[in-house]
Amino acid sequence: MNTLYPVFLKTENFSILIVGGGFVGTEKMSFMLKNSPNANITLVAKEISEEIRLLAESRPAVQLKEKAFEPADLEHHQLVIAATADKTLNHQIYLAAKEKQVLINVADTPDLCDFYLGSIVTKGDLKIAISTNGKSPTLSKRLREFFEEILPENINELIVHLHDYRNTLKGSFEEKVQRLNDITKDFLSKK
Repeated sequence: MNTLYPVFLKTENFSILIVGGGFVGTEKMSFMLKNSPNANITLVAKEISEEIRLLAESRPAVQLKEKAFEPADLEHHQLVIAATADKTLNHQIYLAAKEKQVLINVADTPDLCDFYLGSIVTKGDLKIAISTNGKSPTLSKRLREFFEEILPENINELIVHLHDYRNTLKGSFEEKVQRLNDITKDFLSKK
């Protein structure tokens, strides 16, 4: 049973550390910036790929530190992603994060994760996160592709109209919820 509790973070309000400047670090940083362009990220690695440098170039909230990881790098960070190709180093990062009570994701090691970076579908203001509890990132990716294909491109217009309508409603919270439920109940009806 998947006991994860999904949360959407305002990453610009957190300090995120990514350790790893190669393929995996690039993948994690790309993913984060695609979904949260203003994410507050510090990336630490002995070697940093050109692709990461290009990603960071136009983002003032991204800092690159070309050096070996030290536990002190965790100071003032709330989240860390261990994204190196070195399993021993990733485990050391995990232990240091646990000691400092920093939430950690160790790439491709679900047992060493406090959180997962699931697949994400984004259509305007609509964002859907998909998780397989760390068991099958490939299936998450395929489900993301499926939802991206079936959700209409103009779904954001519906979201904006519902938001505007919601702001015009009078009455108690319960009455507003009931009215919005009445309006949207047939949205996904199978006819």
